[in-house]
Amino acid sequence: MIIPDLAPLAWAGLVFATLFVGIGKTALPGIVTLSVAIFAAILPARESTAALLILLLVGDLIAVWIYAKDADWAILKKLIPSVVVGVALGAAFLYFVSDGVMRRSIGIILLILTALTLLLMRRGTAETIKEFFARRSIRSLYGALGGFTTMAANSGGPVMNLYFIASGFDMKRFLGTQAWFFFTVNVIKLPFSAGIGLMTSEVLSIAALMIPIVIVGAIIGRLIVKRINQKLFNAIIIGLTIVSAVYLVF
Repeated sequence: MIIPDLAPLAWAGLVFATLFVGIGKTALPGIVTLSVAIFAAILPARESTAALLILLLVGDLIAVWIYAKDADWAILKKLIPSVVVGVALGAAFLYFVSDGVMRRSIGIILLILTALTLLLMRRGTAETIKEFFARRSIRSLYGALGGFTTMAANSGGPVMNLYFIASGFDMKRFLGTQAWFFFTVNVIKLPFSAGIGLMTSEVLSIAALMIPIVIVGAIIGRLIVKRINQKLFNAIIIGLTIVSAVYLVF
């Protein structure tokens, strides 16, 4: 195991970010983007995506176990093809562009998508919104953007969170579908990350040290989700999406 030489404050930041991974996977998905921001601030951007990917997979496994019966399999099957295309494009983007361009691009995409999604939700009725987001073209757009942003910067969560909220998912259906969706996507991402040389000894060492923290975060998340209602849940997800997008841009 090769442990990187980081300052105590940096290690503390990684611990908090890893706690957010566990909490995000079992209660508040939008908070995982804060983990992305903290990891990217402490580690080189590309290496941070690889270390975080391993921790996200651990969180995914826990969430899949907890919410196994709540997933909407019909939606998942329809989303996966466009997501795979997005992941491939994201891998190419990650390989060729600089860290700064990568982060700003993802941030701009998130801000535009959030604004458009909220505008549609505000102007339409619940029924017309569900019909709009059930269209194949819209589903494919969100799926491709989700795959692209999650591969390029582990930021696919906000894209898909917006899609699930706009589609009218309740909390359990949201968390179950999100759990299986990102478990599948992150498994697909793993060979891409390894193929472009991101799974270094230091990355694997950091991930190994942080795995127990993910489990603690997941337990905290389960306590949180039992104490919030649907309206607050949606507001937190949207708020965290906006905060993460602004951070990536600036």
